[in-house]
Amino acid sequence: MPDNFSFALSSEEKEYLKNLVRLSILSRLKGDTDAAIPEPPTRHLSEEFGAFVTLTMHGELRGCIGNVQGSGPLYRTIWKMARAAAFEDPRFPALILSEFEEIEIEISILSPITVCTDVEKIEIGRHGLIMQRGMQSGLLLPQVAVDWKWDRKQFLAQTCRKAGMEPAAWQDPATNILWFEAEVF
Repeated sequence: MPDNFSFALSSEEKEYLKNLVRLSILSRLKGDTDAAIPEPPTRHLSEEFGAFVTLTMHGELRGCIGNVQGSGPLYRTIWKMARAAAFEDPRFPALILSEFEEIEIEISILSPITVCTDVEKIEIGRHGLIMQRGMQSGLLLPQVAVDWKWDRKQFLAQTCRKAGMEPAAWQDPATNILWFEAEVF
């Protein structure tokens, strides 16, 4: 992984993406499933990056869905992930119109994902983790460890739990530990 993931967005680009999330969700709430996606203000937003959209309400998680790797222009990924977070996260009922104004939006743009060869280099707040073993896989974004005030070992253990593994599975040679960075706003 490069030491300096440098995907930086301008305030105009961030505002466009936040508004895009709102438009995507609101158009679906109003039954307009074929709403036109507004063109992005810069070519930068047409690059391919993985991205997550996280929705919270009153400080509590309300939906979070993403793609770990880019699969088309970033702005289109954000449009799709906004709808998925609002209506398809299996942990929550679909968002309803009366909740829309109370939703807070967080977007995470992911760097390329690589194998973590030394867990001692994992930095809380900088790196996100993916644990994989067989058919089991789980991902936690960088900000999750900060929000929960976890240290490195707790972060590793909790990512294992997210994957449905025992907390110490990160020490098993059969477990692949992947990492990435994210631009979060």
